[in-house]
Amino acid sequence: MYWLELAGEEDAFAAFEASTAATSVELLAPGVARAGAIGDGVDRLAYTRAAHEAIGRTDADVAAAVALCSAASIDRTGSVAVRARNVRNTADVSTGDAERELGSALVDRGFTVDLDDPDHVLRALFASGARTTHDAVSGADGGEASICALGWVASEADRGFAPKPTDRPFFQPGSMAPADARAYVNLAGAGPGRTLLDPMCGTGGLPLEAGLVESDVVACDAQEKMVRGTRENLREYLPDVGRAAPDWHVARGDATRLALVDDAVDGVAFDAPYGRQSKIARHELADLVAGALAAAARVAPRAVLVADRDWRGPAREAGWTVTATFERRVHRSLTRHVLVLERERGE
Repeated sequence: MYWLELAGEEDAFAAFEASTAATSVELLAPGVARAGAIGDGVDRLAYTRAAHEAIGRTDADVAAAVALCSAASIDRTGSVAVRARNVRNTADVSTGDAERELGSALVDRGFTVDLDDPDHVLRALFASGARTTHDAVSGADGGEASICALGWVASEADRGFAPKPTDRPFFQPGSMAPADARAYVNLAGAGPGRTLLDPMCGTGGLPLEAGLVESDVVACDAQEKMVRGTRENLREYLPDVGRAAPDWHVARGDATRLALVDDAVDGVAFDAPYGRQSKIARHELADLVAGALAAAARVAPRAVLVADRDWRGPAREAGWTVTATFERRVHRSLTRHVLVLERERGE
């Protein structure tokens, strides 16, 4: 079992993203989740800071944490460092006191302390408050929780996102934040050995993050300017992935008439035009999104649609099952609606 240390402020969304790289994810308290097992993809997650091999959990109290540390079965030896965190400052604890007292408990058990280069790092996560849930993540109800989760650091996210949009060679206003783009491509199934399609690539934020997690990338856009800009951004950053650069192809194209064979890619992620920012008429936008959803259902078994409104109806009409929905507030005048879609069986 593992404790997941979540990032951001939207725990249900973070836990759902974590479920792409871990099993049986369940929220326990603000910023803390439990997982049955973790996979190699944990280090690529946008909204999970780290995963810790569980020792146990108790109340959000230093004395209770020390008692747990002293009594728990521990099969490790060597040097150790203790890192405590008061998650979002929700717990009434001193992390300094926690680190000192937990360190003393481990010294009593035969460990030596090495704060610079320890053999093991003990993580103590203190959190209190209401936990949020999402029915696609866990059937558990929300409610109040107060915990200290003790565990050995097992994996930390590299958080190697692309630079923020304004620092890239090609930029347009309204570009998506890198962490959000990373989360959406993860939800669409990006990863080594997979191919992700963005049929409305804009400045290339989604393809860029897909490439950085070692996916091959196919992208298109109706505007030649966006095609050129996406190519410029991908050329700038994808050779630095740390392995042979992923294959990528960007072309001008119609998202409703994809020039791809059936089941050509493993996943689709796209950010649909926003009504108030787009010159597209309302009925034309509806036709565009519906057509793009239908085309995506032909070429991939999984998709993630990001938009400024709820497109569940057209998604179902296009043959998708809606696995999860999220509303993510960007600023006062924009809330992003996120649909996670699976192609209906038999399609």
